[in-house]
Amino acid sequence: MILPCAAVLFDVDGTLVDSTPLVERAAREWAAEYGVDADEFLSDAHGRRTADRVADFLPPGQVAEATERLDALEATRSDGITALPGAVDLLTNMNGLPCAFVTSMDRAQLRTRTEVAAIPVPPTVVTAEDVPEGKPDPSGYLRAARRLDVDPAACIVIEDAPAGIAAGRASGATVLAVRTSHPPGALSAAHHAVEDLTRVTATPTGLRLTTARSVAMARVARSVTRRGGPRG
Repeated sequence: MILPCAAVLFDVDGTLVDSTPLVERAAREWAAEYGVDADEFLSDAHGRRTADRVADFLPPGQVAEATERLDALEATRSDGITALPGAVDLLTNMNGLPCAFVTSMDRAQLRTRTEVAAIPVPPTVVTAEDVPEGKPDPSGYLRAARRLDVDPAACIVIEDAPAGIAAGRASGATVLAVRTSHPPGALSAAHHAVEDLTRVTATPTGLRLTTARSVAMARVARSVTRRGGPRG
């Protein structure tokens, strides 16, 4: 399947980078300090700005300080950060198709996690500091499209979390979900879904999606070619 587009707007954490062990350890330490139920906090934290999630649990007067504390706990660690399957290959083979990152992380977190995971970062990046509202608000995706000088409706947003999918849809983009952090049922609002980015390749005018079956068939075809062709 080919999805035509003028640009691709990538979420980062959970889509390109897996930092789940680091985030969970920091959140549990933070939650104990602030008397917050860690499991409840983590249940809807993924894909959202830290300040927005903290505001769900603490009074307005404590949000800024508590957010800084959680950000500091995450910033001191880099253990467990890895690139998700297919991320590096896709980003290094965009074939001239413009792209941007739109993340709920701040700039320091983005820099640390992409460096540790060896993720190439495009020139256009929108972080938590750049928008008045975080996902599911579409501000980040709309800003990225403006910076790339493309119509948001001509973009593909790649996301892994419900809040990000909602943001992408609200921007008018086509949303492609990757099933890297949530079960399929949680991603049903996306227009399309794939297991991970190994199923995605870029062309100058869009993205090509492959299914598990087509990938398996391609492997068989390559194997047959190496053996010199099928026997009759």
